[in-house]
Amino acid sequence: MNSWRKSFVSQLLSRDGVIAYPTEGVWGLGCLPDSSEGVARILTLKNRPWQQGLLLVAAEMSQFEGYLKGLDAEYRKVLEETWPGPVTFLVPDNGTAPGWIVGSHTTVGLRVSDHPLVQALCTSVGPLVSTSANISSRPAARTTFGVRRYFGNRIDLVVPGELGQTGRASEIRDLVSGEVLR
Repeated sequence: MNSWRKSFVSQLLSRDGVIAYPTEGVWGLGCLPDSSEGVARILTLKNRPWQQGLLLVAAEMSQFEGYLKGLDAEYRKVLEETWPGPVTFLVPDNGTAPGWIVGSHTTVGLRVSDHPLVQALCTSVGPLVSTSANISSRPAARTTFGVRRYFGNRIDLVVPGELGQTGRASEIRDLVSGEVLR
């Protein structure tokens, strides 16, 4: 992603913007995690209750240090051995994540992506909200046409790019129990 595009996306997100972007397997919707307005827009777009919480994506594990503070070394090792990749871990919430991210849970969903565009975005702006680009209970968008069909002009930008090769949304695992939830 070139520097003018990074700058444009960064400015857009800093003003509570919502973007759609390709991920490892499906198109995602994102905003900055501290943007209560951006998160509220995403929840409205998806017709999703805040209690479900939202996942965050980063370019590297160090971007999640605040969320990982106090985590046992054995669990950090699991993260280090798995990331980057299409696995989202539900990590015990240490109080760092805003309530609109955690929802009614005691965990926060975190993923370090290996998708080049997601890495470029997160290197530029920091961690992003990452939720599939769909209306709740409907299939996730796999094309820019699908994103536009769901949301029209109600999102601020569709970042051009290609999906990764996984062909599905990221796996979700509980870090402490090891249970695979998706």
